[in-house]
Amino acid sequence: MRHRWVARCAVLALCVMVPRFAEAQSQRQSREPTTGSTLGQNYPNPFNQATTIPFSIGGAPDCADPSKRYRVTLRVYNLLAQLVAVPVLQGGSAGTADGQPLREVVLTCGSYTAYWDGKYTGSEREVASGIYMYQLLVDGRPIVRKMVVMK
Repeated sequence: MRHRWVARCAVLALCVMVPRFAEAQSQRQSREPTTGSTLGQNYPNPFNQATTIPFSIGGAPDCADPSKRYRVTLRVYNLLAQLVAVPVLQGGSAGTADGQPLREVVLTCGSYTAYWDGKYTGSEREVASGIYMYQLLVDGRPIVRKMVVMK
């Protein structure tokens, strides 16, 4: 009985600390200096059904090398670091298809948006309320931010 009580207290303490840690991480890592890429805050945040995630690649709009190509992946994780979803590219530019999952997509310098419908990948089930992390990988370099789902 006592062990259960201690475990519950530990879980509550983690629930309080993880969002603060995640917020600090997201503010420090919203820009990746090597590639010049940025990951914006999703909107609306918190959201209920769907959200849009803005990001830019290669220091857009002032691109040093507009012809350079970057390998881009965007993923959504829960706080247990389990993959939840891969958002899709919204409003693709020349050479990129609108609605294409952002998994190892080759993009040029520019500003883009991604769309996530709030559902698990490959399922029609909506995710539960809570805090989720989204990670943009540009040529293997991560940028992380957090989002909140409220039902």
